[in-house]
Amino acid sequence: MGGFDGKENGCKMINRELQKKANEVRKGIVTSVHSAKAGHPGGSLSAADIFTYLYFEEMNIDPENPKMEDRDRFVLSKGHTAPGLYAALAHRGYFPVEDLKTLRKVGSYLQGHPDMKQIPGVDMSTGSLGQGISVAVGMALSAKMREKDYRVYTLLGDGEIQEGQVWEAAMFAGHRKLDNLVVIIDNNGLQIDGRIDDICSPYPIDEKFAAFRFHVIHADAHDFDDLRKAFREARETKGMPTAIIARSTKGKGVSFMENEASWHGMAPNDEQYAVAMADLERIGASL
Repeated sequence: MGGFDGKENGCKMINRELQKKANEVRKGIVTSVHSAKAGHPGGSLSAADIFTYLYFEEMNIDPENPKMEDRDRFVLSKGHTAPGLYAALAHRGYFPVEDLKTLRKVGSYLQGHPDMKQIPGVDMSTGSLGQGISVAVGMALSAKMREKDYRVYTLLGDGEIQEGQVWEAAMFAGHRKLDNLVVIIDNNGLQIDGRIDDICSPYPIDEKFAAFRFHVIHADAHDFDDLRKAFREARETKGMPTAIIARSTKGKGVSFMENEASWHGMAPNDEQYAVAMADLERIGASL
């Protein structure tokens, strides 16, 4: 019993540290978008815990050696949420956190979409919705063909999966039994024009991926125990790729942004920035 308690307490401590990291990632998102006066905070904030878990817990990576041959790969298929990826990379040590304030500035390497030629830790330049998953599938196939052990992760928006190319890629991944591929859906229920089920419903998402021969897992995108269980199950799944449908809250952590489609692609003004940072400071103080 003592060993079990110790393991449980250890997970709680790890989760607390992940929560702290995720809160810093959220601060980085809000700060960078405010500084740029442009960007996509809503979906970046909803995925902040996913970014944090991937880069601080799940993936085999080395910030000191970003091009390590056997590293795990990550493709941000919903490339407009680059502020979330950049904040995670910065806090993981790929580049200075202070550089987040240069988002979208002339001459900055941190532009509105990820650029693999300029940014340490970015494995693929992305931005055209629906295309990132195809690249991830290609990376996973390459690993299989070269008998490499690295795994490939890709994050899609639930509005993004309205794109037909997503399902072409899914069909191929299922057919080729790419069990080294994990597709994560940031299921916050909102896209730029409103609710996804009002605009062009992708539901039932789970049944669609299952039909393309994926192992499907549901998870709470803001619960690190749930994320840990989901990614562990994905690792243990053999003979088929995995889709993790991560239920999330758009704008998570910032009171006036939560569940508001209008914050999909809008920067906070000075007053809103102060409120957002105060919200995140309160969360940080509670951890």
